Amino acid sequence: MAYISEKPGIGVRLPSIAAGSATRPARKHKTARGDGTFSYGLPLLMLFFLLWEIAPRLGWLNPIFFPPLSDVCRSWFGLAESGVLAKHIGISLQRAAIGFGLATIVAVPLGFLMGRYSLFEKISDLLVQTLRNTSQFALLPVFILLLGIGEASKIAITFYSSVFFLLVNTISGVKAVDPLLLKAARSMGTSDVDLFRKVILPASIPSIVAGARLAVKSSIFAVIGAEMLAAKSGLGYLIQQSQLMMETGDMYAGILTMTLIGLIVNYLLVWFERWATSWKGQSDTSPH
Repeated sequence: MAYISEKPGIGVRLPSIAAGSATRPARKHKTARGDGTFSYGLPLLMLFFLLWEIAPRLGWLNPIFFPPLSDVCRSWFGLAESGVLAKHIGISLQRAAIGFGLATIVAVPLGFLMGRYSLFEKISDLLVQTLRNTSQFALLPVFILLLGIGEASKIAITFYSSVFFLLVNTISGVKAVDPLLLKAARSMGTSDVDLFRKVILPASIPSIVAGARLAVKSSIFAVIGAEMLAAKSGLGYLIQQSQLMMETGDMYAGILTMTLIGLIVNYLLVWFERWATSWKGQSDTSPH
């Protein structure tokens, strides 16, 4: 706990972000409940896969258009053994990663500026809201006209799809920082750089990571959509080409692969959020 003396003999007790001091009792039951969410959801997921397997075999669904899950798995392993699947996954992930990385470089600093300086936010907010509410897929023809059908247009739509999730959540995280902490840091002579590094950034990380989870999903969806429309490689191309050639097993294998990638990335970001905000857990579980 940090003590700031505003008047002689009077001490104001303030919580410190970096110190990890306790401000309230631990809530262990919430943590345990959150950690068990995955196992609780497995039975319903298994039931869904079971229905997927038996519905085409019993004639509830046309197996030509909706093959059993076992056939899809055989197609997936065939694509994996041939190296085709790894090739398309690598290309799609590369495009999504570049677009997401560029969005992070632009959105996070801009979000800190908009969240910290109200005048700057007032000037730029209308333009941001206008662009944010324009569909990325509606702009895909514009990107293709300006940048061609190569990599640049796909990276551009991926960037556009993810940048606003990061920007809005960064602004929200900066604005949510406790003003008392800022005043306490200022009263101790903290510089702007240290204020950002030691107070604003740690307090904003949960909101930024939440935006990153949405942005990653959006970037993956955007690059898949772009590959379906104008590409000769990537998961989107694989799915679209398999559909045109009526190779539905390969098509669903591509869809499942995309879903699996999204889940893995999402849980990696959840882990990163817990690691980056571990000081909050220490604060909750430490004694008074």
